[in-house]
Amino acid sequence: MNTRIVGEVMTSEVVCASRQTPLDDVVRLLDRHRISALPVVDHDDKVVGVVSGADLAHGSVATTAGELMTTPAVTIHPEQRVSDAARLMARQTVDRLPVVDEEDRLIGIATRGDLLRVFLRTDEEIRQRVVEVLVSALRLPPGAVAVSVRDGMVTLEGRLHHRSDVPLALRSTWRLEGVVGVVSRLRFDIDDCRPAQPAAH
Repeated sequence: MNTRIVGEVMTSEVVCASRQTPLDDVVRLLDRHRISALPVVDHDDKVVGVVSGADLAHGSVATTAGELMTTPAVTIHPEQRVSDAARLMARQTVDRLPVVDEEDRLIGIATRGDLLRVFLRTDEEIRQRVVEVLVSALRLPPGAVAVSVRDGMVTLEGRLHHRSDVPLALRSTWRLEGVVGVVSRLRFDIDDCRPAQPAAH
């Protein structure tokens, strides 16, 4: 599998607050670390809520993080896919997700920037990954397939030995992060997909 998971891109050092943290301190933390929100944890490191700069801007009478926090917090687990995290952020309109273990304890934070770095692969990075995958998946010599990429659109040109290798090459390419489409100009030498003709007596 070439799908990236949240645990691979998250930041392990997390700025967080407790329920008792005064709001003045929360403001200072957000400002100093240039972040838009931070998780609030209990004595057991379990995430109980999130305080964002937007919460603070609403002129609340709250004096502590616990009084102001949004709860329950929107969290994600490290083994979930980066694409799932991106969808969750979009749905919940947040730009950072606390990453928690199965006990809901805070182990990291995944920001929109962390996720975007996965999707924003350059065309050259994508091209190199496609070549690597085709060489390993189809045991091809490196120059057998010409790979070109433009804005995430991959074009494959060349001759493969068997017809059945063509869909395998396409599937292997599609699965890579950053690929938005695949154009196949692949040809083949042997059609191994047709049923064998019975031998004439």
